Amino acid sequence: MPTLFDPIKLGAIEAPNRIFMAPLTRARSTRNHVPTPVMADYYRQRASAGLIISEATGISRQGMGWPNAPGLWTDEQIAAWKPIVKAVHDAGGRIVSQLWHMGRMVHPNFLDGELPVAASAIAAPDKAHTYEGRFDFVAPRPLEIDEIPGIIADYVQAAKNAIAIGFDGVQIHGANGYLIDSFLRDSANTRTDDYGGSIENRIRLMREVTQAVADAVGKERTGIRLSPNGNSQGTDDSNPHPLFEAAAAALSDIGIAFLELREPGPDGTFGKPSSAPVHPVIRKAFKGPLILNSDFTADSAQAALDRGDADAIAFGRPFITSPDWPARISRGLPMIPSGPAQWYGEGAAGYSDWPTVDAA
Repeated sequence: MPTLFDPIKLGAIEAPNRIFMAPLTRARSTRNHVPTPVMADYYRQRASAGLIISEATGISRQGMGWPNAPGLWTDEQIAAWKPIVKAVHDAGGRIVSQLWHMGRMVHPNFLDGELPVAASAIAAPDKAHTYEGRFDFVAPRPLEIDEIPGIIADYVQAAKNAIAIGFDGVQIHGANGYLIDSFLRDSANTRTDDYGGSIENRIRLMREVTQAVADAVGKERTGIRLSPNGNSQGTDDSNPHPLFEAAAAALSDIGIAFLELREPGPDGTFGKPSSAPVHPVIRKAFKGPLILNSDFTADSAQAALDRGDADAIAFGRPFITSPDWPARISRGLPMIPSGPAQWYGEGAAGYSDWPTVDAA
């Protein structure tokens, strides 16, 4: 079995190790969702990851509902990402852009009072973060079928923008209760048309978006993230095993470069599973490289590779405080603890000012 330090090929991407950086929203962009120069330092510092999956990046104004998160739909946003990608490449790294439509998780404050869109008119629980404070989520407007081609076109254009400025690939965000996930899982999808009801119908949007992106930028540069187990921002499924088996088979037929899963374990810090592990059925149905994420330590990550559960592991929180996390693993050093106080904010503090092993 491979070790965490063995290389792996993901379609067109040659990753030097299997210690990937998971997508991490850090809110360092402007109010217009334009990346800032400090982000180049942050991503460059983490270039020793086998692959960096960028923070979730909005594909459109309609799909963006997180303060100071980056976008990839305006010329200014696109131009600001270019030096960030170059910084990673100059440091020997690889980076893909995670394409994000937040669906019902967008508050109307971001849309000049317009309703967000999702699979069905079911509000998410809890409260939204906005520039004006925290407010209850609202019931979204169900997407009309004739609007779906426009949504797919937004994903495609964002993917083309990413590849044009040098990203090594893209990852479609199909997890965590956002737009695609709201179609996949039955707690958020009560539609009775071709995009609701049966498993075949509920995976339709995911399949159509993925196929369109793969056709536009190459299946060898296309990946996706799913969250097949547990409540994610109010989104769950009553029978996830057949649902995600079908989703994985559809993605395998498209031939994408990789599939990443966020599936918490029984002792997960962020989220709990609501069923038995789903990744084994996905592993059988998806023939490409499979990446697991959520609550892994260095030891449990290697054990997952040893069992054949996955081909690589994506780490999130360790990369916040340990920019050289692969070096820490190789030396048997633990991660530096972090909490919400270090996750969000402005500027370099708690973001790009963490020391490396050699500098500590």
